[in-house]
Amino acid sequence: MNTFVAAHKKLDVWKRALSLAEMTYRLTDSFPREERFGLSAQMRRAAVSVLSNISEGSARRSSAEYVQFLHIARGSLAELDAQFILAERLGFAPRNAAFTDEILHVGRLLNAQLASLRR
Repeated sequence: MNTFVAAHKKLDVWKRALSLAEMTYRLTDSFPREERFGLSAQMRRAAVSVLSNISEGSARRSSAEYVQFLHIARGSLAELDAQFILAERLGFAPRNAAFTDEILHVGRLLNAQLASLRR
């Protein structure tokens, strides 16, 4: 059972999603205090959702279920991207090319994982 549960930890997409979630937490630490339960919490939930859905999907027994969870992860990634753009526009977060690049990279890895499962 341990190898089955740990299998997702070997995936590049999972490792990068973990880094993105960590980056999100660090970024939102600097948001205004009144946003602790607003945009900050939304961004954190979206980032954790990406990571969690990759984990849960990889633990499923069928490729079809895995694909479904990867699509959910991709949707959460799109949410995080939109929320980050809003945070920048509101002045809560400075322009952060590394964060944007990480979102794009995780998106590419999700698309590659989906493509490999469709084959």
